[in-house]
Amino acid sequence: MWTIPNIITVIRVLLIPIFVAVYFLDWQWAHQAAAFVFWFAAITDWFDGYLARKLQQSTAFGAFLDPVADKLIVATALILITHTYASIWITVPAILLLAREIYISALREWMGQKGLQDTVKVSFMGKAKTMAQMLALIGLLSELEYFMGIPIYWVTLGYILLYFAAILSFWSMISYTLAAWPSLSKSESK
Repeated sequence: MWTIPNIITVIRVLLIPIFVAVYFLDWQWAHQAAAFVFWFAAITDWFDGYLARKLQQSTAFGAFLDPVADKLIVATALILITHTYASIWITVPAILLLAREIYISALREWMGQKGLQDTVKVSFMGKAKTMAQMLALIGLLSELEYFMGIPIYWVTLGYILLYFAAILSFWSMISYTLAAWPSLSKSESK
């Protein structure tokens, strides 16, 4: 159970309260530091999966905890940006992203119980959504439009990528639903 990839995943979960605490520090660069913690956690998501495959250390515990850790840190970041920006333009895509995560998790669990988990396995569209979402959250968490007087437009890019992620999220949700529809529309025999 305590493989290197699993330890990295546990560290990602433990980074969540640190991420939140840093975000709310009374310090000029607190949001940028929190964005860095979030970025680090996002990198560990890629790294633990890579190591699990490379070292052949895939475990049931890791397969369970990895997506949970991802959803927890993303949900936390979405809550923080809706708190900070207090805008419908952030809140609506954030709710869509959270709703999609809950829906897809339930769909995957249900399909797994039916032995049909491959029907709703992670797709390229889902991976593209995750990448856009992570980059959007880093930009929005950082609140940086200018750095040392130089325009970098991270917040603007964050808005654009958040909407792109929301569109991909909705699209992938429909795609997964259509793939699972033959099983979803069957009558249950009792």
